[in-house]
Amino acid sequence: VPLVESGGGLVHAGGSLRLSCAASLRTFSSYFMGWFRQAPGKEREFVAAISWSGGSRYYADSVKGRFTISRDNAKNTVYLQMNSLKPEDTAVYYCARPAGADWSTHAADYRTWGQGTQVTVST
Repeated sequence: VPLVESGGGLVHAGGSLRLSCAASLRTFSSYFMGWFRQAPGKEREFVAAISWSGGSRYYADSVKGRFTISRDNAKNTVYLQMNSLKPEDTAVYYCARPAGADWSTHAADYRTWGQGTQVTVST
């Protein structure tokens, strides 16, 4: 399995979680990586992306200022630190690698996906 997410769980509103995505991809450090999420009955939506060096980071407006994406290329791992969680953040969270060299907010542009990890935020 090329990408494996972990760190999901149940948390109260206002709490924090840190998701991890371990990659077994040989070229992990050469690619952008992204996080997406999918709530029941909704389409998969972009959350954040990070360049191969970590120097460029992009966020959905809905999580800007609350979530932080980071990566450790030595460990082949990308992280998503989620603070000030809201009930509307409840979803299955996926990490993904784009098919091309650039990042995208469109799930269709990503080729490799993890199995997802559930995040549930209670009121």
